[in-house]
Amino acid sequence: MSYLKKIIAGQAIMVLLLFFVSNAMAQDGTIYPLEAPEEPNAIPLGTGSVDNQPSPETWFLQWGDPMARNISKATLTPFLPEPGKANGTAVIVAPGGGFSWLSMGNEGWEVAEALAEQGIAAFVLKYRLNPTPEKLEDFSAWMNRPRTPAPAPSSSATSSTPAPTPPQRNLSNQLEDAEAAYAMIVSRAEEWGVDTDRIGMIGFSAGAGLTMHSTLHSKTMKLAFIGPIYGGMGAVDVPEDAPPMFNVIATDDFLFLGQTGVIESWYKAGIPVEFHLYQNGGHGFGLGNPDRTSNRWFDAFMYWLEVNKFLAAK
Repeated sequence: MSYLKKIIAGQAIMVLLLFFVSNAMAQDGTIYPLEAPEEPNAIPLGTGSVDNQPSPETWFLQWGDPMARNISKATLTPFLPEPGKANGTAVIVAPGGGFSWLSMGNEGWEVAEALAEQGIAAFVLKYRLNPTPEKLEDFSAWMNRPRTPAPAPSSSATSSTPAPTPPQRNLSNQLEDAEAAYAMIVSRAEEWGVDTDRIGMIGFSAGAGLTMHSTLHSKTMKLAFIGPIYGGMGAVDVPEDAPPMFNVIATDDFLFLGQTGVIESWYKAGIPVEFHLYQNGGHGFGLGNPDRTSNRWFDAFMYWLEVNKFLAAK
């Protein structure tokens, strides 16, 4: 039984809700209230709270995916391989959600379970978020507010043309959470069967941004590899000790915009980089959606880890 099914087992209302509205959610993306799961394996990271956060943590369903918002207490949930299957590699998994909510199922638990099946110790990071409206209807209205679309690249743009500059974010809370997660894995490495030289990080959308931010700015994390999945593609200043990178995005993702600056940055720095640009998949596809070319990116990621000797047991 998957972790997602376990946490909702015994909660009849949630089970019925998932059963009856799953088809509708797959079509219209309506936001539905969801009772917060117990998360019995979540470990508090003790990194503090969020300033000006009057609202409690709440959950909702959208597109059939459980999501959390107004997170003010960060946690780390381990997904460990079965005994005898572990290879020593560990991955911090950072879900996305624009730093305002977290896609805990699609980009967290499901990914961690898939990694654990490959012998990798996976750890879902539920990091602190920016405050959102307390009432679900107000949050839904905020989510559906009109937005200015990102400008399309001009016909004269090249891959080295700087991408549009996104709004600057203060990611001090999120970086502190990521650093605490890394430190906890290191401190309990023997217990969890982790080789401290083989700790990587993978993130989706905003989680990809946190993965990149941790790589570029952390003074304490020594990541062995990173996997930003459908994150920002702008050029960056690459540290000399930056880890190898596996990068995935689809051409119909609103974050792509024809840019490959981050790939070129890694390449010019002389650090190994693998880039998968898929024909389709959109944004937020997690492990993949049927009938999209991006559907098998996880297989490619596993093979990349294998070739780079992260799947061989030590």
